[in-house]
Amino acid sequence: MPYRRLPNTDQARIRALKAVVVKGDICNVYDLAVSLKALTDARNFLTKFEAAQAYYADCFERQARAGRKHQANVKTARLYISHFIQVLNLAVIRSEVRIAHKEYYGLDTSNNNVPDLSTEPALAEWGRKIVDGENKRISQGGIPIYNPTIAKVRVHYDIFMDSYEKQKNLQFLTARSLDTLASMRAEADELILHIWNQVEKKFEEVTPNEKRLDLCRDYGIIYYYRTGEKRKE
Repeated sequence: MPYRRLPNTDQARIRALKAVVVKGDICNVYDLAVSLKALTDARNFLTKFEAAQAYYADCFERQARAGRKHQANVKTARLYISHFIQVLNLAVIRSEVRIAHKEYYGLDTSNNNVPDLSTEPALAEWGRKIVDGENKRISQGGIPIYNPTIAKVRVHYDIFMDSYEKQKNLQFLTARSLDTLASMRAEADELILHIWNQVEKKFEEVTPNEKRLDLCRDYGIIYYYRTGEKRKE
């Protein structure tokens, strides 16, 4: 005996609701297997649910599209900041820069390691420290670091920070739109269940069974066959 199962994706929920709405558009009101209230509820909810799903998809696409460009900015900024720190450490080793001046950059004076720049928050933090530290050292008469210069580092750091903030905003919009969509799913499932129950009640005495199932399928009900079962043609 085949069994029904409620939709488990947003697209499937939309298809289930659309099937009822379309049926309501083409059928005589007296022939409908669902109440007018259920049909009206389905039509009104479908409009809102489709809009929420489309908005989430748009937010996700914009985030993904911007994310690809952002990752290129991350890679470049990380390269320049890391390279600058390495050149600074070499200058310290050559005694061209006083070791105590590494404190201007927030760098450990006991070693010449490059800080962990693997995360974007760390990159944002260290980029700011490096720019501020170099400007402070130069303002006190220090010789600027070259190849790369702090101006070059600053350009790529600013580009990274701009896309970093934009990406965070896009992620926020995507998360918020997903929360809105998720909050509607319970209502969608409840509405679909109510409609399907009405439809099956309407056709419960129809025989043979396959004819009854086909009538129910016209309203969007999905039936699944268990292993070994075969649908009659």
